[in-house]
Amino acid sequence: MLSRLAGLSRPRTLALSAVPVVALLVVVGVAPLPYAVAQPGLTANVLGDYKDTPVITIKGAKVREPEGQLRMTTILATGPSADVDFGDVLDGWFRTDRAVLPRDSVYPAGQSDKEIQKHNTEEMVKSQNVAVDAALDQLGRPRDSVDVTLHLADVGGPSAGLLFALGIVDLLEGNGSGGDLTGGRDIAGTGTIEENGTVGEVGGVSLKTQAAARDGATVFLVPEAECADAQSELPSGMRLIPVRTLKDTISSLRALDKGGEVPSC
Repeated sequence: MLSRLAGLSRPRTLALSAVPVVALLVVVGVAPLPYAVAQPGLTANVLGDYKDTPVITIKGAKVREPEGQLRMTTILATGPSADVDFGDVLDGWFRTDRAVLPRDSVYPAGQSDKEIQKHNTEEMVKSQNVAVDAALDQLGRPRDSVDVTLHLADVGGPSAGLLFALGIVDLLEGNGSGGDLTGGRDIAGTGTIEENGTVGEVGGVSLKTQAAARDGATVFLVPEAECADAQSELPSGMRLIPVRTLKDTISSLRALDKGGEVPSC
């Protein structure tokens, strides 16, 4: 091969060398790749209704009527069986409102769409139950003192746990001084929640801040470890508040309302 190319002029050599590269790009351009493309998804105010149904329903206790919003955020990703080609990946790399992720980092390998949907639904239900426990523990109320039901269709996974817990706290107690925990603001955020109130990482935060800004939020609660990711494509006018636990999140929101010192990324 090398000896035959040595006798050709340089333009001819370059032209022949380019043939395999062009062929490879053509093949890659049409072949499915092991990636998922994500973009900002829906948001929902956990203090209000979603599809004509209250997101949080509480019985057995007096419930406040808050004026602000606590908006949970999501990302929308191509499904595990969707074909993502080179053009999709290239487009995602050059757009700030898209993210190209290894498919295995988004979905468990070897599972069907139906299996993954079932798994995500189970994770959401588990997250909702934990959020109720964390919120009532924060308020010092026994689990059997009130009946809390969470409704949010079409959304899976555990990343709304923090917002569910905050919503329950706001509906039952507000800021503890007769006002809203939100201070009347439109506040968005993300984060898993543990029964002890610990907030966990979720991924996709730079896309979620864009979804929040699109839907009117001006403050975003982000797991502290994901501050850098949230800052990478932060919409203009969006304020980030890093959080580690449900308790310190509530403290930060109270400080924000009173004009006190609030942590920042």
